[in-house]
Amino acid sequence: MLGSKLQTLARWLTGLAPGHKALTLLALDGLAVAGAVVILDLVLPGGLPGPVALWAGLLFIGLGALLSLHRMKLRDYQRQGLPRSLAQGLGLLVGLLPMLSGQPRMAQLLLLVGLSVALSLSGRIALLRLALIAHVLARRPQQLLIWGAGRAGQQLAAALAGDEAQRVVGFLDDDARKQGRRLVGLPVHAPSRAGSLVARQRIDRVILALPRHAHGRARQALAGADCEVMTLPGFAARLWGAERAPPDVTRLLGRAGLDRALPEVRESYAGEVVLVTGAGGSIGAELSRQLARLGPARLILLDHSELALYDIARELEGIAPEVSAVLGSVCDAALVTELLQGRRVEVIFHAAAYKHVPLVEDNPLSGLENNVIGTRVLAEAAARAGVGRMILISTDKAVRPTSLMGASKRLAEEVMQDLASRSTATRFAMVRFGNVMGSSGSVVPLFAEQIARGGPVTVTHPEVTRYFMTAAEAVRLTLLAGAYACGGEVFVLDMGAPQKILHLARQMILGAGLTPRDADHPDGEIEIRFTGLRPGEKLEEELLIGDDMLPTPHPRILRAQEAHLSQIEVAAALSDLKRALENRDAAAARAAALLWAGGAVQQSGTGWQVPGGLPPPYAVSPPRLMQGQAGPQH
Repeated sequence: MLGSKLQTLARWLTGLAPGHKALTLLALDGLAVAGAVVILDLVLPGGLPGPVALWAGLLFIGLGALLSLHRMKLRDYQRQGLPRSLAQGLGLLVGLLPMLSGQPRMAQLLLLVGLSVALSLSGRIALLRLALIAHVLARRPQQLLIWGAGRAGQQLAAALAGDEAQRVVGFLDDDARKQGRRLVGLPVHAPSRAGSLVARQRIDRVILALPRHAHGRARQALAGADCEVMTLPGFAARLWGAERAPPDVTRLLGRAGLDRALPEVRESYAGEVVLVTGAGGSIGAELSRQLARLGPARLILLDHSELALYDIARELEGIAPEVSAVLGSVCDAALVTELLQGRRVEVIFHAAAYKHVPLVEDNPLSGLENNVIGTRVLAEAAARAGVGRMILISTDKAVRPTSLMGASKRLAEEVMQDLASRSTATRFAMVRFGNVMGSSGSVVPLFAEQIARGGPVTVTHPEVTRYFMTAAEAVRLTLLAGAYACGGEVFVLDMGAPQKILHLARQMILGAGLTPRDADHPDGEIEIRFTGLRPGEKLEEELLIGDDMLPTPHPRILRAQEAHLSQIEVAAALSDLKRALENRDAAAARAAALLWAGGAVQQSGTGWQVPGGLPPPYAVSPPRLMQGQAGPQH
């Protein structure tokens, strides 16, 4: 009963609104002065006059509010709040001096100030301790099932009997003689009931206290259950702090520390007004972090996701001299024009894009409007506003694209190259690289999540390969490329050798202390399942359209020599695409994008063909083939 009441109180405390917490801290300052006055009366007879004591309390509360002590998080107080509390005490001393002049009163004044600060400080530390205890009490304990009611399973259940964070609710066991009984106070169930038990009792984790050869069958039985599956050694290691660290994928792929070996480019961005579009995304956020440390005059963050924008803007508070968060889309021409001209933007990093291949395949109109039309709107506004540099973040999927996402990014490159050939004030350039480890949608966090849940780890094809680099490395190279931009370049980042995804999956499973299960290893703990290539996906990605490459001042950055569409062809492509978007004609938009991007195109005896055809009234003149850009053979 007492435990239940404590949990109810803890939930109330942890559920307090920020405004109520602020009022509590202001009240604490008032109580600190009241306590100091009481102690003063006991120590020094005569005490303080009532009006002085009241003024002291109000002044102390007001100073605390002025210094934002009531807004400061308790966990930050010990690190950042002490100087403010001392300033609060100093302000109280100065405020009371005119009222308490004379030597006898000075001793009382100093004691009052010292006691008030000490009690306020002690109260905040005590509240922090109470808050931590409340969080522990309010947290729902993890619900565990142990598969295996033998000696090992029973010993684990006994060891966890007094653990407030872990609660064992029962056993699963194949032995019919144990089923229906209670062992160490817990019921034993048949494994056939595993799925219903997990759902009904909201089980968080099933621990396999079984011989290794039985793990595969147990994991298979729990494959559809919404819970984590762990072996007994792995759970014990996590429980007692010896859990094996997750694999260092950067070392695994041979890219550890490369970002730290790259030179700084502070002089290219210091004192500039820099805009990052898509600032809440994986690349946009890392761009913003690194730019914030280079001393820009102002860093402007643009994103259409409120949560993502809020997170990155809050993270960068106090790092850059001035950070502005703008909520909106690059497709909003009025917003973009007002932003570039009103804030006198000098450098743009355009990272706003829909990048997930299957999602763009399923949402062609949104993907093309955001990636192509959004780039055109931003680039044309940059040229009109006289922005110094605009750098487009592109992808290896833009090379001979087979996906709509790749085609949209290739058309975005074409827009940039067309404007670069005609612009005199703005330098337009592109940076092209492959997969970024750890970004949203990347296989690395996906594999880590699948391994934690007991598998299966899904790989599209046993021979699929991809280029990988870290976000920090990709952004540092992008900033370098931006410093080299003269106009019209397609910078290609050296990403090393492509990596086999199947090898990465195996290494991550082994790095987690488990064994992969496939045709060659039927007794492994984590199944590797092949799901087949999704629409638009390639077995291998490429970074270059042609073979001509030029060096840059940095050996890890190359400049591609690639033919591109003429101004007339780009205008025709955008016209076809815009007409299809206005008519909400997904088939025509897809066909136009793939045709003009030089991707899924084939030449037959009767002329140019696009999968699905290009329905009337869309009269598209076939673009000339780019150098080395013949479409894939079907």
